[in-house]
Amino acid sequence: MTFLTFITAAYFLLAVPGPTNTLLATSGAGAGISRSLHLLAAELCGYLLAIAVLRLALGPVINDIPIAAIVLRVAVTVYILCLAVMLWRVNTRELREGAAVTFGQVLLTTLLNPKALVFAFLLLPLGAGPLELLPLLGVIALQIVTAGAAWIILGATLGRGARRLGHPDLIARTGAVTLVAVTGLIWLQSFLIA
Repeated sequence: MTFLTFITAAYFLLAVPGPTNTLLATSGAGAGISRSLHLLAAELCGYLLAIAVLRLALGPVINDIPIAAIVLRVAVTVYILCLAVMLWRVNTRELREGAAVTFGQVLLTTLLNPKALVFAFLLLPLGAGPLELLPLLGVIALQIVTAGAAWIILGATLGRGARRLGHPDLIARTGAVTLVAVTGLIWLQSFLIA
């Protein structure tokens, strides 16, 4: 894979709506841009840690024990659905105070994000050692932060529009529905591959 192909594929992957992006946009909509920027550190740590764990530990286990992939998928699904319920129930005051999306939620969601699998096993060269991966991980880190910031800005923009229309509850509810849809897509993809 060429470097340009790598950069393009990584940006497209990060631009696709998913659980982490939904949380970032929801926070941007409710808490605003400046009060959501700290969540970018959670996203960055989550992706880099997930990639490292997947490459070093889980990769061999998932390849050797097929049921492990199903157990992992179920755990991710349950967590994402719990987040969707939490977002659906959040009230407008909590959203304005920035309490709807926490650092820990973004970190855990990103650790469980299926996109980390794509980074770990499809975009990064499988035979590369840790030192060979460092420049590529640096590029991915920059892309994670810029794409995440774009999702926060998009959320803030949509949030202002929802408040102007007099329906600030649409912010969290849209996030909840998106999380459920993402979960459905994960399972649909699983059945199509199987």
